Formats: sequence, C-alpha cells, structure tokens
Amino acid sequence: MRQLAAGSIARVLPESARLRFREMNAGDLDDMARLLGDPDVMTYYPAPKTRDEAMRWIGWNRGLYQSHGYGLWILTLAESGEFTGDCGLTPQLVDGKEELEVGYHVLPALQGQGYATEAAAAARDFARDTLGARRLTAIIHPANRPSQRVAEKIGLRQEKRTRSRSGADIVLYSADW
Repeated sequence: MRQLAAGSIARVLPESARLRFREMNAGDLDDMARLLGDPDVMTYYPAPKTRDEAMRWIGWNRGLYQSHGYGLWILTLAESGEFTGDCGLTPQLVDGKEELEVGYHVLPALQGQGYATEAAAAARDFARDTLGARRLTAIIHPANRPSQRVAEKIGLRQEKRTRSRSGADIVLYSADW
C-alpha cells in the first residue's frame, strides 16, 4: 500500500456527493466532544469520551495524517457545512497483524439517512484507488447491527469473530481486491 507524502495530504481526500471530508484540527474540539461524548454514538465503546479524550482523538488523527497520509476526517454536509461526524481510515492491530480499518461515526440526529454508508464507501474508494490498498477491514462489536450493515453495503463481509487488544469480542469484516 502506498503512503502519501506529508505535503500532499491536504490536497488528497475522499469525495462524495452529499458530504465533504477535511482534516481534523483543534478547532473541531466542540463538535468532536459532542460526537464522541454522545452515549448513543458510543454505545459499543467502553464509554463515551470526555472532552480531553476527544482532544486526544483529534491529536491521534493529526499524527496519522502526518505518518500515514490518512486518518479519520471530519464530515460536513456539502449543502450547509453542518458537522455530521467523522469517517476515514486507521491502522489497527488485529490478532497480531496490522489491518487498514474504515471507521465512521455520525451524529444521532443525522443517522438513518445513508451518510455513514456514503462516507464509508468514499473512504473505501480512497483506500483502494488512492492508497493502493489491497484489503480493507471494519472492526465491529457483535451487537452493532447498524455498523455491520454499513460494512456490508460497501462490500465488506464477515471474516471472523475474535478479540480486540483490550479483550472485547469483535467481528472482523473485510474485503480484498
């Protein structure tokens, strides 16, 4: 898989019809704290994130942009610029192997309108067409059917059940090209 040069990061982002992608920055803290602190969004995480944890989330993604040329990006509605959530690609360790994962979070008020699927499909295309990735995964809690449906709609299939590094049960969805 190709990694983008750090200088090219801001010019190369996923694209979709109704959503705009952009890099996270410290100015996104209020929106990201609202998203990651929402109990509905974080149902399948150990707990909603605090404001400090949301800031670390932003920092983690900014580091990924520099080291890998990708990360989770801010999603906004193309029509209004309204904050929608985040979506993108992150390296994740699964059973001792580094996997490229697509991840997505959408504000509860905007769920059920296809935004997660649209964003995840754009991230999938970016992984394949821009990064040259040969494989994409999604790490999903076994009870998280909405997220599983998004993964299935973008062409990922259940590969196996396993445990995360923290010991939680997960289902690994994947696609190989």
